[in-house]
Amino acid sequence: MVHSDLLVHERAWLDRGEIVVGIDEVGRGALAGPMVLGAVVLTGASAPPETLNDSKLLTALQREALEEPLMQWAADWSLGSVSASEIDAWGLRLALAVAATRALDALRVRPSVALIDGSFNLLRAPTDVSFGVEAPPELVYRTMSVTTFVKGDQRCASIAAASVLAKVARDRLMVDLDRHFADYGWSSNKGYGVERHMEAIRRLGQTVHHRHSWRLPEMTAK
Repeated sequence: MVHSDLLVHERAWLDRGEIVVGIDEVGRGALAGPMVLGAVVLTGASAPPETLNDSKLLTALQREALEEPLMQWAADWSLGSVSASEIDAWGLRLALAVAATRALDALRVRPSVALIDGSFNLLRAPTDVSFGVEAPPELVYRTMSVTTFVKGDQRCASIAAASVLAKVARDRLMVDLDRHFADYGWSSNKGYGVERHMEAIRRLGQTVHHRHSWRLPEMTAK
């Protein structure tokens, strides 16, 4: 169940004079397409749009209807992404940290505290990479004060807002890519491993937008 007061955690920091950023990502478990991370900054505790919720609990139309109100509600917002090839090169954990760094870099309002969905700090990761792989950008926000929340997109307004904005942007991109790779069904499956997508990979192989480093055991059985 969604918490009745989605600002309870943000308010605790805002009352201390902090500037809060909520962070969430979409596309982590997909087989194709980028991972997109949203960052939503709050400098005050004004009420969020009434229908705000975890993006996974909203329909596509509900998320799209929230996009503009959320942009107006937030003191600032941004998106950061990593491509499939960057995920292949750096691994998931480091790629998440790079996407978070890119999102925070794009903000005009500088936050002092980050509220992050999940159980670990997305702003830091081991930066060792394989020989010959391009080095990632410096993780300049790795020392920022962070609080993590399991199911944070159901507990914190800023995280829920970041989730919605990232989801809308990534879905829009996957629909656009579907026009060029229609056999994979990305307009409906958004790059996740449903049967139609898996069948197309078995039949046609992977595209430049697939994560080639990911093991697909379903493919080796046929």
